[in-house]
Amino acid sequence: MNRPSVAAKRARLDRTEAGTTRRVALAGGTVDYRLMRARRRTIGMEIDLDGLTVRAPRWVTIAEVEGALQERGAWILRTLEAWRSRRRDVLPREWKTGAPILYLGRQLSLVVYPSRTPLVTADLFDLTILHPQAEEQAQVAAFATGWLREEAMRLVVPRAAYFAGRLGRAAPIVKISNARSEWGSCNHRGVVRLNWRLAQLPPSLSDYVVAHEIAHLVELNHSPRFWAVVETLMPGHAALRRALDEWTALLAA
Repeated sequence: MNRPSVAAKRARLDRTEAGTTRRVALAGGTVDYRLMRARRRTIGMEIDLDGLTVRAPRWVTIAEVEGALQERGAWILRTLEAWRSRRRDVLPREWKTGAPILYLGRQLSLVVYPSRTPLVTADLFDLTILHPQAEEQAQVAAFATGWLREEAMRLVVPRAAYFAGRLGRAAPIVKISNARSEWGSCNHRGVVRLNWRLAQLPPSLSDYVVAHEIAHLVELNHSPRFWAVVETLMPGHAALRRALDEWTALLAA
């Protein structure tokens, strides 16, 4: 019987660790990453809200993976820091006057006042919240996010009807979602779910998300035909699609 080579044993060990979180030394510090074994020829790296994910062929060793990470260490550290910065800015860390908050793609300042009647208003500079328990940040946060959900519904329902009409379809049922991984979805029954955080996006990007989901009323897939439908609804959609990536941190807020 032939004994497995050292390389074969090493590769088998590496495969058993696929999908687990590992740690590598980069530029004097350490970075955690998730290793995924995939049917591909090269080592791929992706950074998002979940951190660094590495996809590598099954035959590539851990040493080779981490050598590739070290070669791109500067890019990895820079991109991780950029994602951390985006995460900090999406919703206030403290729900009190002066804190930043995003609305319609603009960073406004919170202004919180006590009032018997709860109310939220927005102008070019401030998002003002009147609330009976203005000193209770949890209460203010719940009220403000509830208002954002209502704003999302107010904004996206007419746009969904508009884009559906462009395709000769009736206005779909629209529901507001709290998904942490997607801006929207459309099921086989034609029910469209749109994330309440669309109220925080620039209107052009919110429109792109709505148009994307409405296109699924015609093509429930991501085939070339689907993207052609999206292009008819939102000419130049590819640039909007790329721009949307810069706002993905909102989904974790």
